[in-house]
Amino acid sequence: MSGAPAIRVEHRFSVSPERVFDAWLDPVWIGRFIFGAHLRDEQVVSLENDPRVGGAFHYKVTRGGIEIDHTGTYREIERPRRLVFTWGVDAEQGDLSVVTISFAPDGDGCLLTLTHKLHPDWAEYAERTQAGWTKIVGDLAGAL
Repeated sequence: MSGAPAIRVEHRFSVSPERVFDAWLDPVWIGRFIFGAHLRDEQVVSLENDPRVGGAFHYKVTRGGIEIDHTGTYREIERPRRLVFTWGVDAEQGDLSVVTISFAPDGDGCLLTLTHKLHPDWAEYAERTQAGWTKIVGDLAGAL
C-alpha cells in the first residue's frame, strides 16, 4: 500500500498500559470513548466485538438517520503492548486500512501511540481522521 497516507496520534495516560489496552477491546468502554450521543450526534445500535486474532468487530451507529457499521478484524493482540486491526465503514475497504496502537509504560502511566494507515482512496480524509482519533484518544483519557 505504498503512497497510503498515515496519521499518528500520541497521548500520555496516567493509568497502566493494561487498563488503557483493555478499554480498546471492551464494548462497554468503546461506548464511552468512541461512540455514543454523549460524544456526537449519533445513537449506538450495537457494539459487537470478538477480541481475538482473526476475530471481527461491528460497531453500528445511526447518524442523521443513516446506519453506519464500523467494521474490522483483529490482526494482532499482544496485551498490554500492541493492538493491530483493520478499519472500514460498511465493510468498504476495511481490510486495506490498518490501525496500530502501541502502549508503552511511562512512569506511573503509559504512552499510547496510534497510527492509522489509510487506503490511498481515503487520502482526502486524512486530516479529518487525524482529528477524529485525537478526539477519541482524548475522550478515553477523560473516561479513564
